[in-house]
Amino acid sequence: MTNQTQRRREYRTRNFVKRAKQQREERSSFAKVLIGMIIVFIGVIMSIFLMADNENFLEEHFGENSFITKLFQKLTLSNNNKEHADFALPFGLRRQNILFLGVDASGNPNDLWTGTRTDTIILVNIDPRTKSVNALSIPRDSKVYLPGDNGVNKINAAHAIGGIEMTKRTIEDTLGVHIDRYIMVHDSAVKEIVNAMDGLDVYVEKPMHYNDNAGHLHINFNKGEHHLDGQQAVEYLRFRHDALGDIGRTQRQQWLLRSLLTKMKQPSTITKIPDIISVAKKYVKTDMSFYEMSQYAALTKHIDMDKIEVAMLPGAPNQKGYISYWILDPEKTQEVVNRVIYRDNKGAFDETTPVTASVLASDSARGAQMAENLRSAGIEVKCTGRASRAHSQFVAHSSKITNEYYNHLTKKNEAFGGLQFVYDPVNYQCGETDFTIILSGN
Repeated sequence: MTNQTQRRREYRTRNFVKRAKQQREERSSFAKVLIGMIIVFIGVIMSIFLMADNENFLEEHFGENSFITKLFQKLTLSNNNKEHADFALPFGLRRQNILFLGVDASGNPNDLWTGTRTDTIILVNIDPRTKSVNALSIPRDSKVYLPGDNGVNKINAAHAIGGIEMTKRTIEDTLGVHIDRYIMVHDSAVKEIVNAMDGLDVYVEKPMHYNDNAGHLHINFNKGEHHLDGQQAVEYLRFRHDALGDIGRTQRQQWLLRSLLTKMKQPSTITKIPDIISVAKKYVKTDMSFYEMSQYAALTKHIDMDKIEVAMLPGAPNQKGYISYWILDPEKTQEVVNRVIYRDNKGAFDETTPVTASVLASDSARGAQMAENLRSAGIEVKCTGRASRAHSQFVAHSSKITNEYYNHLTKKNEAFGGLQFVYDPVNYQCGETDFTIILSGN
């Protein structure tokens, strides 16, 4: 092999790895938006529950004999039964695996689902007994065997080839799990839900101007307060052509979600429920009954945010010809599935086990203080450094670092609280330690 040929191959490999990283970052961002929109949708249902005790409110806004009034009066029952918006799933306290899918455009306005690929795949494990939630993100380029005679393909092709049933079976066969229910969200849902809520007030932090004629994307915002309609909200979310790149885009998604949640709390939003339900009927597809959805909504008020654990299937990018794959690491994948879905914490922490940590912070003084807090708690800090992240996180790398351990830490010192718990046994942020604390600038 000549030196020139070798250099070309190295150049192609570097470009492929770079593209794969960018694609994963973009999918991660869209996943956050998808989860946020699902939370908003369930939250709106939950808001009705909070208002359902007031029969005058329901009758005034939806009519005395309307379907919504009768349904929620029935579900919330009476004060004598003491079952107001409580969590009482019809299938009891068994853990449930809910598959969340975000699908792309089908190109057929008369059929939004057939032939679509799943750009976002998240398997959520809900434990009604402990009122906790785990979420496992599955990269869409994961190389898998499709059921039947469909051979090897990317996991996101399963829906395009065989619909939801093939998607479910592919995930079940690949990960050795059972899927109880699914929710699919079309990529037009964000636009339509914002429109149904009569727009959102958002502060645009900098001038945003970008035009992509081929992609039909035109973004033109000046710095300042804006009332965004659905299309403008999508443009605001998709903008990433600044110095912060995808990090800035992720931050804007969080700001938009804050605006959504703020708008949702306004009494006037409750009157928009029929419109939002209409959007959901078109852009959300699920095998859940409305009663099941309402029970999950009732659960959300009991969930401890410090008990939410997220992870992504570990692997590495690989290219075969012009096709890029995410090659799953079999051993680490099984470890993550056992931990996140099966809640297997055999390696749980005990007080006698030595623990090491890393600290990354956007502000050096804040990072130094966190490192000192960890040392005071008896934890060896092996690595410190700077980080520029949109979110503060507690990243567990070792199986002995569980959510229970994190909550144990927060009881020792409240400075450890309020961090998103992430399990990642592969990517060490700053040296090989048991966990990493990342402090954002927010």
